[in-house]
Amino acid sequence: MSMDKLQPLLVVEDDLALQKQIKWTLDRFESVTADDRESAMAQVRRFAPAVVTMDLGLPPDADSVSEGFKLLEQILAADPDTKVIVLTGQNDQSNAVKAVGMGAYDFLAKPFEPEVLTLCVERAFRLHHLQAENKRLRAMQMPDALSGLITRDPQMLRVCRTIEKVANTNASVMLLGESGTGKEVLARGLHQQSNRRNGGFVAINCAAIPENLLESELFGYEKGAFTGAAKTTPGKIETAHGGTLMLDEIGDMPMPLQAKLLRFLQERVVERVGGRQGIPVDVRVVCATHQDLAQCIKEGRFREDLYYRLAEIVVEIPPLRSRVGDAALLAHAFVRRFGDEHGRSLLLADDALRAIDAYSWPGNIRELENRIKRAAIMADGSQITADDVGLAAGDTMEDDRSLDLRLVREAAEQRAVLAALARADGTIAKAADLLGVSRPTLYDLMHRLGLKT
Repeated sequence: MSMDKLQPLLVVEDDLALQKQIKWTLDRFESVTADDRESAMAQVRRFAPAVVTMDLGLPPDADSVSEGFKLLEQILAADPDTKVIVLTGQNDQSNAVKAVGMGAYDFLAKPFEPEVLTLCVERAFRLHHLQAENKRLRAMQMPDALSGLITRDPQMLRVCRTIEKVANTNASVMLLGESGTGKEVLARGLHQQSNRRNGGFVAINCAAIPENLLESELFGYEKGAFTGAAKTTPGKIETAHGGTLMLDEIGDMPMPLQAKLLRFLQERVVERVGGRQGIPVDVRVVCATHQDLAQCIKEGRFREDLYYRLAEIVVEIPPLRSRVGDAALLAHAFVRRFGDEHGRSLLLADDALRAIDAYSWPGNIRELENRIKRAAIMADGSQITADDVGLAAGDTMEDDRSLDLRLVREAAEQRAVLAALARADGTIAKAADLLGVSRPTLYDLMHRLGLKT
């Protein structure tokens, strides 16, 4: 089986003679060995074996099964998909059953028949392979939750990994970043990757709604609660029940409303305006702001206790000007989108790409999108120039520079490679031409710099 060579078999046995016998019996599989719990976990971390055969009696107390059960627990904690086959003594069936109850794949009694052990290991490999293939096919069918975010920048890729890690928790997430950096795209991606994806994603901008209306928008109101309240209306928090609530520009929320929001976060019960009955709500809260909340807390404009309720996980989104190569990469994507919308085949001219790379983008992605949209409408030919984008050659962006020559060289190489890949829209051959190197040299550079193709 081809998968045998991808992930090895781990044989855990402190009896060296029996260890050799098992390896000889299973010689068709690529195997590694260990003789105690510590060395076994080292092999698990190094090789990520698909299948493990193990004795429950391991040093330092080979007459007890405690070390074996600890090892089984650690292996399955490291990778629950690992198939563990427990080898036990003839009179040790109760421990074998306990091991299976803990998650072991199967058990065999010693002395074992070589053919039976081979068949058991082969079936375990086959099941592991089928489950991995099933996961891969399911992942291919699921839409990418972060498909709305386009980046090659290492900082933004780390942000994406953070979003993926926290998605399936119920932790409140605070997204910090300048206006136009993509906070709502990340919030929607967080929702789509969470186990609440079948619930609603409800967003409300706390800065866009007048203070006297924001409370009723968030918490809802009962019929007759105020003039114009003709019917009972649930608020955004209730509407998001079972899903995700995004509170955008949370830094602009009025202080009296902050107290009511804090009470909801503590009790998970909302009370509508004009109502007297609490309504339980199950919702995950994601907040976003461009403001410095630490400074707001110092100035008495934001409650510190509310901040710690909302900021269980804090994600800082870098501005576009600090994302190497992303401006050109996003510009290509926007040109394709708006070209398709207007039925035009459009390309970015070299002077436009240079200007886009050099500009500081104070309005971030939103400004870039608006400039490209206007350029796609106003461009006379098939090429969008710097003038069409509304940028001058003198628009520059300042860079921080180190005095460490090695770091400067590495940073310059990374910026150059990322910028070339962005300008070439991901085409390796064209990026290599821009850099003046061969394709193999560019592949080597990308590998050394940790950049994916």
